[in-house]
Amino acid sequence: MAFSSCLCHFSIPHKLQRNQTAPFGHGSNSSVLSRQQYFLEGSRVITSPNLPKTLLQRRSSRVSASWLASCEVVKSVFPLGTIAVLPFYVFMVVAPKAKLTQKMMESNIPYIVFGLLYSYLLYLSWTPDTLQLLFPSNTSWIPELAGIAKMFSREITLASAWIHLLIIDLFAARQVYHDGLQNDIETRHSIPMILLCCPIGLVTHLVTKKLYSLREVKNN
Repeated sequence: MAFSSCLCHFSIPHKLQRNQTAPFGHGSNSSVLSRQQYFLEGSRVITSPNLPKTLLQRRSSRVSASWLASCEVVKSVFPLGTIAVLPFYVFMVVAPKAKLTQKMMESNIPYIVFGLLYSYLLYLSWTPDTLQLLFPSNTSWIPELAGIAKMFSREITLASAWIHLLIIDLFAARQVYHDGLQNDIETRHSIPMILLCCPIGLVTHLVTKKLYSLREVKNN
């Protein structure tokens, strides 16, 4: 009887209030786990289920390692990629007819290296919502500017786009350089412009080529 009386006195449900319940999602199979807070006689008591701490720590360490590796790649790719293409432009401008320059510009190795690097950055930057950002509308396959702006707000995506631009610009500069050699056209003003703004550089070369052809017609 005394023991029952103690239990009756201990039970004070009117002073025991639940404060909140928070769901936790784990993996693809989301399960709701309760984390409840109680206030008993002015003191907060937090109860939570036993979580697989080892599994969570492993997942956390993997994500952290991957994130740090991505950040290091981004910090290295941007300056190294820019510096790597500069010698090609320098040789095309300073010594366009030198055998070394011609040999350098005939090689496809730079495009293979940059292509592999771009593929790796694209892999790192790809997320489940990438296609959703590119094509937010289910009825149209036309990208929208708002989604592209959000996608390029990520540093890793911006780094992959930068490498993409470097490859395209270098390829366009090589085409202009070879065209200048074959047709004896000055390209030393167009090639730097391609590096800065490829479309303007291409237009500059086309205008120069047209002027050269008009001069030849006039001389003949």
